[in-house]
Amino acid sequence: VVGKGMTPPQKILFPPEKICMDWRQKRRPGAGLYNLGSTCYLNVVLQCLTYTPPLANYLLSRQHSRFCHQQGFCMMCIMEDHVRKVLYSSATAIRPRAVIRDLKFIGEFKPDIPGDAYEFLRCTLNAMQAACLSGSSDLDVSSEETTVIHQIFGGFLRSRVTCLSCKAVSDFYKVFLDVLLKIKGALSLTTALEDFVTPKQLDGRRSFKCSKCKKKVAASKAVTVHRAPRVLTVCLGRADDQTSKKLSQVVLYPERLNLRPYMSDPAGEPLFYSLYAVVVHTGQTCLGGHFFCYTKASNEQWYKMNDVSVESCDIHTVLEQQAYLLFYAR
Repeated sequence: VVGKGMTPPQKILFPPEKICMDWRQKRRPGAGLYNLGSTCYLNVVLQCLTYTPPLANYLLSRQHSRFCHQQGFCMMCIMEDHVRKVLYSSATAIRPRAVIRDLKFIGEFKPDIPGDAYEFLRCTLNAMQAACLSGSSDLDVSSEETTVIHQIFGGFLRSRVTCLSCKAVSDFYKVFLDVLLKIKGALSLTTALEDFVTPKQLDGRRSFKCSKCKKKVAASKAVTVHRAPRVLTVCLGRADDQTSKKLSQVVLYPERLNLRPYMSDPAGEPLFYSLYAVVVHTGQTCLGGHFFCYTKASNEQWYKMNDVSVESCDIHTVLEQQAYLLFYAR
């Protein structure tokens, strides 16, 4: 087996044992967020990240800002300030002004134009990752993948390509911060995950150049989770590839998820994750509509967070939604 992409890091930027998966302090839920134009897509992502226990623990400890020398825009400092404000505020809702002010540095977003929550999540994590690396130069790629962001959200996928002529096996490893699943025809998260790890044929234009046969060959490719993240973020892709229409079907998702069947070593011990946040998109098309979310606060209660409103709800309500993003923690 030839393997590419799993070189050990030369330097660990954030030691994994310093990550605390349980809330350090329990309290009631924090403030809602004002919608400042068409900003529901960003509000839901900020709320889900605020209630991600290992991230909130780290941000509340102010470990980043105490040593940050970044001039100007720093996403980690913004998030530190934001999470503190939301969780400690006596107000029922706050304005995420700093995030709006620096939107153009996060990605191609404008406050008055509706955006996509998944794209905003990816851009926010990338901006936080860049902030963690600022001031570190000459790092190898593997070391860059040891920041607090990668230690929380990062995992590895393995693509195993098998040549159908000579049966040679090549492994390629790729880091991920989230998993995008196709849901066309899937009734549940588990069927979408099963489809994700089912081997696919590579032929025609997508054929594979086999290093043994020295030519392009038909091959089969199987993707599995090789190293599981501490926090698993899943996007249920609701835009139809062919028509770009919204796929509005209900996709069932569990409160407890065992990731083991979708891993490179499916026979190992079960690996359980617990659902702690869900982003919901309502509306007929992917471009319009509205986002709101459900999050589990540090008091173990679930809340529906819809811009300024924060209302308690039960797990049954949470599990009956037309989910778009799912957040699971080990």
